[in-house]
Amino acid sequence: MKFFSKKSKEEELDKYFTDKNFRNKKGKIKRTQAVSFKIFIFSILTGFFILTGYLFYLSQTLPSLEELENPKLEEATKIYSDNGELIDKFYLQNRTQVTIDNVSEDMINSLIAVEDRKFYDHWGVDVPRIVQAFIKNILRGDLTREGASTITQQLARNLYKDIGTETSLNRKLREAMTAVQIERTYTKKEILAYYLNTVYFGNGAYGIEAAAKTYFNKSAKDLDLIESAALVSILRNPSFYDPVDKPENNAKRRSVVLFVMYETGNISKETYELTSKDPLKLSLNIETQSKSTVAPEFSEHVRQQLQKMAQTYGFDLYRDGLKVYTTLDTRFQKHADDAVVEQLKGFQKQFNGYWNWKNNPDILSDNVRKYIVFSEQYKKAKTEAERNAIYEKMKNDKNVIDTVKKLTTTIQVGLVCLNPKTGEIKAMVGANPLTRTKYGLNHVTQIKRQPGSTFKSFVYALALQNGYSPGYMISNDPVNVNVGGRTWSPKGGGSGGKISMRTAVEKSINVVAVRTAMELAPIDKVIELAHNMGIKSELPNYLSLSLGAGEVTPLEITNAFGVFANEGIWVEPIAIKRIEDRNGNVIAEFIPETKEVLNEGVAYMMSDMMEGVIEQGTATSVRRYFHRPAAGKTGTTQNYTDAWFIGYTPQFVTGVWVGFDDARIKFGGSYGQGGYAAAPIWGRFMKYVYDDKEFDFPVEYFYMPEDLEEVGICSISGLMDNGSCPSTRELVLKRNLPRKCNVPHYLFSDSTSVSETSPPGTVGY
Repeated sequence: MKFFSKKSKEEELDKYFTDKNFRNKKGKIKRTQAVSFKIFIFSILTGFFILTGYLFYLSQTLPSLEELENPKLEEATKIYSDNGELIDKFYLQNRTQVTIDNVSEDMINSLIAVEDRKFYDHWGVDVPRIVQAFIKNILRGDLTREGASTITQQLARNLYKDIGTETSLNRKLREAMTAVQIERTYTKKEILAYYLNTVYFGNGAYGIEAAAKTYFNKSAKDLDLIESAALVSILRNPSFYDPVDKPENNAKRRSVVLFVMYETGNISKETYELTSKDPLKLSLNIETQSKSTVAPEFSEHVRQQLQKMAQTYGFDLYRDGLKVYTTLDTRFQKHADDAVVEQLKGFQKQFNGYWNWKNNPDILSDNVRKYIVFSEQYKKAKTEAERNAIYEKMKNDKNVIDTVKKLTTTIQVGLVCLNPKTGEIKAMVGANPLTRTKYGLNHVTQIKRQPGSTFKSFVYALALQNGYSPGYMISNDPVNVNVGGRTWSPKGGGSGGKISMRTAVEKSINVVAVRTAMELAPIDKVIELAHNMGIKSELPNYLSLSLGAGEVTPLEITNAFGVFANEGIWVEPIAIKRIEDRNGNVIAEFIPETKEVLNEGVAYMMSDMMEGVIEQGTATSVRRYFHRPAAGKTGTTQNYTDAWFIGYTPQFVTGVWVGFDDARIKFGGSYGQGGYAAAPIWGRFMKYVYDDKEFDFPVEYFYMPEDLEEVGICSISGLMDNGSCPSTRELVLKRNLPRKCNVPHYLFSDSTSVSETSPPGTVGY
C-alpha cells in the first residue's frame, strides 16, 4: 500500500497550479471517470428496466392460479368395435382430490426424501441446490443432465402446460415465478396435496389416489413403505420405471429410494435391509373403463397401445374424449368365447380327474410360497420374525392351500383371429372366460411358449422354397444327433422306410421333420424365414427348433400362418384403425405394413399339404364341427404341456393355445394333444362364425397359382415319373420341375399281387 505524507500532497498541489500539462492530464482523468460512472449507472438502469420488462412479460404469460381449483372438463375416451358397438371407455373414475391427511406417511416421507429434502425450508426455489446442480452439469459437460426443481416447481410445470418442458431460461423462469406464487398462496400441506393429486404415475394414473388404485387396488392412505417407494420411483421416468412392464428397473430404483429414506432418517437400517429386496406385489385395477365384458383382453391390448402413442400424438388418453375405432368384431368375439367355454366345460373336469397333487408336492409348495409372499398380511409385517410367523400360519391354512390348488390348475386359453389380408384382429380371447379378470395375463400377447409341431410348417415351407415338392421322399429311419457330446434321438417316427413330406406333415412325424431340416432346410435359414413371416421372438439356432423348441407368442405365430393363407404376403397385425379427437378430427389412421415373404406357389403347396392335416391327419376333430375348405397344423409340446392348433380358411386365420400358467403343470395324456385340446375350439369357432347369418360368407377355396404344375412323382425316388414308376400326382413349381426318374420299375396288372420284397436290381419300392 502506498502512503502519502503531508509534504508530498503540498508538492502535488503546487504542481497542479504551476504546471499546465499536469493540470490538463488530471482533468482528463476526472472527466473519463465521470463518463464511465454515468455509463455504468445507465447500464444498470437499462438492465434493470429490461429485466423488469422481461419479467413483466413472463408474468403476463402465466395462467391464473384459479386453475388449481377449477380443473378443465374431462371426457372419457370411447372404444368402438369394427361393427360400430361401443366396447369400452377409458377414463379416471375417481377424480376426487385427496387431502394430505388421506395419504400414507410412508408416501409423503419417501416423496420428500427423494424429490425435495428442503421442501419445508425453501420458498418455492432451492437456490443452493440450483447452484450445486449447475456446477455438476458444467463438470459433466451437459447443462441439461441434472435439474434442481423443487416439488413446488414440478407442481407448477404439471399444472401449467404453457410453462413447457423444454430446457430453456424462459421455461425455468416461468416455473420459478409460478412456484413462488404458489408458495405465497398455499400452505406446504396444500402444495403437497396438489402435487400428489396431479402428478403422473404411469399407466394412465394421474394422482396418488388413482395410482394406489391402479397398481395396488387400495386407497392412498393404505400404501405401505414398499408400495410408496415403488410409486416414487415411477416419478423419475414413468415408462422406464414402470413396475408392470419393467419390474427390474423399478426394483433397482425402489432400492435407491429406500436407501435415501434410511440416509435421511425416515427409516431404520433394519427396515431398509428388510424391505430393499422385498418383491412388489401388484394388484392391477386400472380404473379407466366402464364395465366391459365384451373383449377385456383386447380392450387392454388397445389401451396399452394407445398409452404408448400418447406422447407422440400429444393426447391424454383418459381426459381428452378420444374416439378410437378398432378392428374387433363383437360377433366374432362372442363366437370365440362360446367356442372356448364349450370346450373347457368337460375338459377341465377331465384334467382334474387326472391331476394328483400328492405326486407334485414341489409345484404346490412353490405356488403356496409365492401366494403367501405376495399377500397383504406378509407384506405388512414389520420384522422378519413376524413374517416367518405369518408364513408358517398361512402355509398350513387349508383355505389358502385350496385356493392355490384351484388357481394353479385352472386351464388357460389364448385364441386370436385375424384377417390375413388386412392384418385386422377380429377376436381375442386372452384368458379362460370362466375365470378371467380385466387386467390378468393376456395369453395371446403376453406369454411365450414352445409351439411344438406347428413350427414344422416353417421347415417344410423352406424345403418347398428350395425347390422340393410335397411328394419328395425322406428317410424315416431313426436319427441320432451329437449335441455337445450328448446324443439326441428325437421320438416320433423312426420306423424305417421313406415318407413323403406331405404325409409327414399330415401325421406330424418328428424324425422326418428333423431330417428335412438336416438335409433340405438349414435351421439358420428356417429362422430367417420365420422372422420374415412375423415371428419376432428370438429363436435358438438348434436342430430341435424343427420340432418347435423355441418360444413364441400365440399372436405372432398365428400372424405368421396368415402368410400361407394370403398367398405369401405378410401383413402386420393391427388392433386400431383410426383415432379421432372429441370433435371428430382424425388424429391418426393406421395402415399395416405388408411385404412378400414367400413364393405364392409355396404358400399354396403348404395350404394343400395342411388341408390333409384336417382331412386325414392329426386334426380330424375339426371336421366334427366345420366342413368348409381349411388348412392348419397341430402342435403338442413335451409331456403334453402345451396344446396348439393354428388353422385358416382363405378368409381368416385363427390360432389356439391351451395350457397352464405354471408350465410344470401338464395334461399328462393324449387328450392333451393339439388335435384333441385345441383343434375342437378352432372347429367350433369357425362353425359359429360361418353359420352366422349376419355374415353370409361365401364358400372360398385355396386356388392354385399359375407357377405350379401337377405332375407324377415317383414314390421311390421322389423324381418325375418315367412311365414305369409307382407314382402319385403331386404339385411342383414349374421353375423347379425335377428330372425324370432313371430307374426302371416293374409294372403290375390289376391281377398281380404286390410283394413287400423289392424286385432285384431296384432302388426300392
